[in-house]
Parts: sequence; structure tokens; C-alpha cells
Amino acid sequence: MRILVTGADGFVGRNLCAELDNIASGKRRVSPVAPPISVMRFDMGCGDDTLAGFCREADFVVNLAGVNRPKDPAEYAGNRDFTEKLLSLLREAGSSCPVLLSSSVQAELDNPYGRSKLAAERAVLEHCRAVGAKAYIYRFPNIFGKWCRPNYNSAVATFCHNIANGLPIRIDDGEKTLRLAYIDDVVDEIISCIAGEKRSVDGYCEVDTVYERKLGEIAELIRRFDADRRGRRVTDCSDPFVKKLCSAYLSFVPADDIGVGTLTHRDERGSFTELLDLGGAGQLSVNVCRPGMTKGDHWHHTKAEKFIVVSGRGVIRERRIGGGETAVLPVSAEEIKVVDMLPGYTHSIENTGEEDLVFVIWANERFDPERPDTFHEKV
Repeated sequence: MRILVTGADGFVGRNLCAELDNIASGKRRVSPVAPPISVMRFDMGCGDDTLAGFCREADFVVNLAGVNRPKDPAEYAGNRDFTEKLLSLLREAGSSCPVLLSSSVQAELDNPYGRSKLAAERAVLEHCRAVGAKAYIYRFPNIFGKWCRPNYNSAVATFCHNIANGLPIRIDDGEKTLRLAYIDDVVDEIISCIAGEKRSVDGYCEVDTVYERKLGEIAELIRRFDADRRGRRVTDCSDPFVKKLCSAYLSFVPADDIGVGTLTHRDERGSFTELLDLGGAGQLSVNVCRPGMTKGDHWHHTKAEKFIVVSGRGVIRERRIGGGETAVLPVSAEEIKVVDMLPGYTHSIENTGEEDLVFVIWANERFDPERPDTFHEKV
């Protein structure tokens, strides 16, 4: 299948073409569109002859090209004019391939941009009726996600970019509600159309997953993501919208600011480094025990831990306080295990190898030096 994508260098176009390339190369293992496929990219800089050639070869057309925020409102007519030229070239080529049009919710409004989008929609519907082709017209809401241009026509992209770069943001009306679609969901919608799985009603389709959030709420979430990242805290992404918005924010983090320092405690036995604050899910850390050394020999009332050896070899010992059960468990990176350090059991880990023993620790609470819930007692 040969897919023509106009506006291929734009926000949606870049994301769509990247995923179509994944399908074409077999990197996306599960897809409703089966290879072989090829993508014909058309954008600014490509001439009419190139577009005509693509129209002769296309099995599916995704028209994402559009005029946004021109200096002269008269330029909005380009949305209609380009669409009409594209459709004319398809007819000249004798093509009746399906056509997907990226329109806007503003097509319902009486303004220059909305009128131009509505005219493009009508042109697609007339063309598809005349040649017997399928039409897929999407009046997309605000789309957010990676590679979106900030300080242009997306408040979400602007908030993400500015907050990630330590710049101020402006909110005129925090109570204003936005209808939002995530870029990956939009790409999946388009791919489902290419696969022939999406049904249109009189040529129109709707994005299955749309979120409604207030502008002020969005800004506060992005500020929280930024604070969490800088504080080595893991954001709770159990809410699908929060997960997608957090990923969008992270895509705007500057390349020279991707690393955040950790807190390391050292002594003659090795080191203990606090990695991530998991919030209600506890803390993640990494521990290094030098050859011949033993760490631990303490117990906890309530703190529970899991040890995971990822390098070296050693022995974990646990003994119930007050006498009773004792466990001795050899551990190594050759057979990685998740070992519970039980509350009320004194425990230790001994490095029995010739190299550093490195193990990851999950604890059900963050380390508090003022009240560590740690009591020395040899196993």
C-alpha cells in the first residue's frame, strides 16, 4: 500500500510518518495495516509535479496540510485551495482512493479559518461522491504530545515548553475547558482508517478518546510533573490523561537538563544511594557492598524492603527477633531474585565474591534519618 501524507513535516504528520515507518520496517509488531507499505511525504518545498506523481501512485491519501495563524487572514483560503488542487490531481490520475482530511472543530464557526476548513470538507465530500471514494473527515480538537510546536497554537505545548525550561506561563482564564486528543490516539485513528477499520458517518469520523480539562488544571499538572522530576519523585500515572500529559511534558525537557543528581551515603562498607521517591509506593535505592563486607545486621518494626542483586554474588541472612526461624539464601546476578526483608526479622547481606555486590532496594517508605525505623542486631 502506498500512502500519501501531505503536511508530512507538521506536528501530526511527523508523528504519523514515524509510526508508518515503524510498520513498514516491521518494528511495530502489531498493526491493523500489514506491510508492505510505503509513505510518500509531501510538504513545503515539494512542487506540483511531485504532488501529481504522488497522486498517480497513492492508494490512500492523508491530507494534513493546512494554514495556521498566518499574518494575513486571507491566507486561510489556502486550506480550501490546496485541498481542491489535491483532489483535482487525484481525478486527473483516475484515482478513487480513500481521502482523509484533517479539519478542525472551528469548521463550525464563522471565522476565516473555520470557513476555509468547512470549504475543504465540502470539497472532499463532493470529490468522494463523484468518484465513489471513501471520505474520512476529522474535526480534531486540540491535539497535544511530542513534537508539537510551542508558542504557536497549542496552549499545552506552550505550557510544557515554558515550564520545562523555567519560563513563565500566562493564563487568562483558568476555568476555560479544553477538549484534548493525544497525538498517539490521533495517529492510531488515522491508521485505523488506512486499514479500513474505521466507520464514517456521512464522511465524518470522531476521535474515540477525547479529554476535557480546565486550563488551570492542566498548568498545575505540568508544574507538578516538573517538580516531581527535579525532586526524583515518580508521578502517579494511573490516570490515562495524566500519563499522556506527563509524557508530553517530558518531551519538552531540554537535552542539557535530563539528569538529576541523587543523594549518596558512603562508609567503609560501600554506599547507599537514594534514587527515586515512589510516593505512596515507597522508595527505590541502590546499594553497593564491597568484597568481604557485610551490610545490614538490623531490623525494622514496619519498614519492609525487597533486595534485588544485579551484580556480584553474596548471601542474605534473616532471623526472627526473639528467636525462631532463620533463612540463609545465596544470591547473585546470575539468577536474579526478589528477596523480601521481613519486618520483625533482623537481616544482613554479605558480599562473598571478589567484586562489588550491587543490589537494588525497594522500601515501602522513604528513608528518614530522623526516624529510620532501624535497630542494630546481628543475625
